[in-house]
Amino acid sequence: MTSLSSESDLSSESEHALGLLSRAADPLDRLHALRLLAIAVDRDPAVLRNVRAALDAGESWERIADAAGLGLAAAKWRWQGTDEQIAARLAAGRKRSARPSSVPTGLPGHSVADAARMLGVTAQAVYLRISRGTLQATTVTIDDGRSYKRVLL
Repeated sequence: MTSLSSESDLSSESEHALGLLSRAADPLDRLHALRLLAIAVDRDPAVLRNVRAALDAGESWERIADAAGLGLAAAKWRWQGTDEQIAARLAAGRKRSARPSSVPTGLPGHSVADAARMLGVTAQAVYLRISRGTLQATTVTIDDGRSYKRVLL
């Protein structure tokens, strides 16, 4: 393995995953090692160091996003700003993903999307059938003022 410059040194986690990949003989072991390497490199501080070095060298966010295989917005979301701003965005993203759905449970009937899946049609077709009277539906308003269309099959 060639030595990496100090600007792009990988973390010990990434180095470990790279070592697992280089030693893996079985195809499933290689596949597992590749996945571990992808996860490790994705969160490796070397990535952020190189993004910042590219910006300091005058590269555009468009070129950085292209080099990383990301869209422009995704690249900026991951790497734009100070360490504290990036950490705050990541923490907020984790908090949102851990939050339970805000859609209430226990409503009568089925959602339009569920009814469409059950009937093998699109949501638009469900709304059309409701307007034509071939499907029954009701609108349920909950205590906080939100309303939900419910299909009664």
